[in-house]
Amino acid sequence: MRLVLLGAPGAGKGTQADILKEKFGIPHISTGDIFRSNIKNNTELGKKAKEYIEKGLLVPDEITVNIVKNRLEEEDCKRGFILDGFPRTIPQAEFLDKILAELNMNLDYVLNIHVPDEELVKRLSGRRVCQKCGKSYHVIYNPPSLENICDDCGSNLIQRDDDKEETVLNRLKTYHQQTEPLIEYYKNQGKLVTAIGQEKIEDTTKEVLKALGVN
Repeated sequence: MRLVLLGAPGAGKGTQADILKEKFGIPHISTGDIFRSNIKNNTELGKKAKEYIEKGLLVPDEITVNIVKNRLEEEDCKRGFILDGFPRTIPQAEFLDKILAELNMNLDYVLNIHVPDEELVKRLSGRRVCQKCGKSYHVIYNPPSLENICDDCGSNLIQRDDDKEETVLNRLKTYHQQTEPLIEYYKNQGKLVTAIGQEKIEDTTKEVLKALGVN
């Protein structure tokens, strides 16, 4: 299965992508993970990407598109893939159409996970991440056993800059302006399916599998 995931920041795309990755045995390609890895390792790409990400803005296409193309050319993508975080704009979607044609591939589905904005703000601003092992928590939905301490490794939990409320609101504004038009773009291609994001992960998964026509 070749799948693109759409949805606002905090809609649960990454979590659902990991579940689908296990179910179908295909790679989960997250541009966010690639960027964070580069930021952590202080690469030139990371330095450029960080300037945009910390302000809640999209990383420019010229930085993003070559990463994605290189990744799709790798051996493990031949059986399928899940793209999470790309495309985010109509020009990126057009670029993806072009590189898939060059690679003799077609998208099977574009899955949109819909969650209302007010719920997304609550989800994102409550998110905490272990600064050592990267495990994610939430102050309401998935709190650690001890406040601000990782259950797995005992390190401190932090709130990422892009999860602070002011940045979250900027990210949602950017999403509505630049990424939401992709819903219509893929609807016109006959590839769009929609799942309504639920409070519980397993309930969202049921909606996702139903949208994809999978038991």
